[in-house]
Amino acid sequence: MSENFTKIKHYLMELDIDIVEEDVQEELVVVTDLGNGINNLVIDCEEPIVILEQLIMEIKEDSAEFYKRLLQMNRELVHGAFVIDEEGSYLFFRDTLQLANLDINELEGTIQSLALAMAEFGAELVEFAKK
Repeated sequence: MSENFTKIKHYLMELDIDIVEEDVQEELVVVTDLGNGINNLVIDCEEPIVILEQLIMEIKEDSAEFYKRLLQMNRELVHGAFVIDEEGSYLFFRDTLQLANLDINELEGTIQSLALAMAEFGAELVEFAKK
């Protein structure tokens, strides 16, 4: 287990974020903070970066209106971005941070950005998911 992986787990404990799954070999944890709209956020240490990614929804309708709105939402995010997978089937929140100088404030900033995005745009994304 690398020093960076241990550091990230320590930060998560300090932030009172629940680790619900862990793969030490892959240096990956899955965390949940349901009070902040975070459910199964994957945190993956991939030297020299850490990737944070949470599935938001399945994309059922391919529309210019939806993609335009996602770009507008991205403009409002403090950290990270809404992204789609290669097939265009799923929407994720994703952020990457440098491991070399990662501190608790950066990790917390990304997690809070996701929480804020869910609070601000969650209802709107649910409406898109229903289409």
